[in-house]
Amino acid sequence: MMKCPRCGNAQKSYFYKGSHGYYCRKCIGFGRMLLEEEEMAVKLQDVRDDSSEYTMQYPLTKLQEAVSKECQMYIRTQDVLLECVCGAGKTEMVLASIADALKENRKVCFAIARRQVVLELSERLHTYFTKAKIVAVCGGHTDVLDGDLIVCTTHQLYRYQGQFSLLILDEPDAFPYRGDEVLHGIAQHACIGHVIYLTATPDNYLLSRVKEGTMRHIMLNKRPHGHDLPVPRLFIYPSIILFYVLLRWINNHACNPRIIFVPTIKSAKVLGRFLNIFMKCFVCTSESENRDTIIHEFKQETNGIMI
Repeated sequence: MMKCPRCGNAQKSYFYKGSHGYYCRKCIGFGRMLLEEEEMAVKLQDVRDDSSEYTMQYPLTKLQEAVSKECQMYIRTQDVLLECVCGAGKTEMVLASIADALKENRKVCFAIARRQVVLELSERLHTYFTKAKIVAVCGGHTDVLDGDLIVCTTHQLYRYQGQFSLLILDEPDAFPYRGDEVLHGIAQHACIGHVIYLTATPDNYLLSRVKEGTMRHIMLNKRPHGHDLPVPRLFIYPSIILFYVLLRWINNHACNPRIIFVPTIKSAKVLGRFLNIFMKCFVCTSESENRDTIIHEFKQETNGIMI
């Protein structure tokens, strides 16, 4: 039976015989590779001795500490699903597990679906692991591929076949990772140890593995401050009234940064032009060429608006 060494595809219809042999068309977007070939993975150096040392500016809460220790214990023998609400401190709760792996000279990767989160998370991890070499690998940042701790987009995992003893997948239920068999296969081939899945909304695949007993399920439904989670409210009005409701909401929160999510790029542009009549706002979509600059400028505002 033919099987792609990169993405694990075994469906016969995806294989094509070229002049030099068979190759997989399912993951051809990552470059053509013959089935007889081995993926040219990045050669990674050993983890440095002091890279596992980390410091936090504030202690974990009792609930966070309990989750951190449980994750630290179970990830040694099996995959872990860490299901926590947004803002619960998922990153902080896996620091001990990361430190354990680095201390034992095991390579660690933090993989995320979105490029912008890769850049932001790598900066955060720098503040914790001050002695470790942390590299961000994503579009526009592929010059340096090796470090003690690698933070990358899920697409970049194809470079690291069989390299990581600990893989942390953040938001595996998010686009484009969710439902993409190629990315799933590449992630599995990148990790020779165990995986920590971080999410607030686990999909059926993750829950089925928990039910089968092949993954440990750890939950935390409280944020560190202890306040109740905000519950969304649904408003259904004609467009003109919705604009009024939106303006009122914006004014009621005038002292805080505000982020408005809309379903389409066209909606973002139209709403941006409308709101700019009354106030300054930023618009950021997948078509924005200067996304990093837009996000940086928004963060500098004490009460900015981002669409």
